[in-house]
Amino acid sequence: MRIGVVSDTHNNVRNIKKLIHIFNKEKVDKVIHTGDISKAKSLELFSKLNAPLLGVYGNNDRIESGLEEIVLKYNFYFQQPPLSVALDNKKIVVFHEPDEIEDYVKQHNDLDLVLHGHTHRFRQETKGNTLYFNPGESAGFLEGKSVLGIVDLHDLSIKRIFF
Repeated sequence: MRIGVVSDTHNNVRNIKKLIHIFNKEKVDKVIHTGDISKAKSLELFSKLNAPLLGVYGNNDRIESGLEEIVLKYNFYFQQPPLSVALDNKKIVVFHEPDEIEDYVKQHNDLDLVLHGHTHRFRQETKGNTLYFNPGESAGFLEGKSVLGIVDLHDLSIKRIFF
C-alpha cells in the first residue's frame, strides 16, 4: 500500500490542484493531510482525488467554519490530532504540530510511522523502530520548493516529488 502525504496547503488552490494530479497519476491508495488546509473551498478540491482522504486539522483550520461540512459531504475522515490508524499492518499516528509527538510516542512505543506538518520543513528520521516524516513545504511560500511525499508501507520507503 502506498500513501500520499501532504501538509500545510494553506489555501494555495494552484498547488492543491497540482498535488491532486500527482497523487492520482501515482495511483496512491490513500492520502493523508497533516493539517492547515485553511479554507473549506480548498478542502473541497480534494474531492477530485482517486483515493480516500484522511487527516488532522491544523492550527489554521481551527478558526475556519465549513471544514466539517466538507468532510461529511465527501466522506473524508478528519479529526483533531492525533489521528491513529492502522494501514497495511502498520501503526501510524498523524499530528499537525510536532510538539506533542514525543509524549505520545512514550505511551505508544509500538508505532511504525509518525507523520506531521506545521514546520514546513522536511523531516525523515528514524528513532528506534519508528519513522518520523514531514514531506516539507507544499503551500508555495518558497518558489520551486513545494513537495509532497509518498510512503510505501511495505518497507516504509519514501519518495518526495517536487512540483
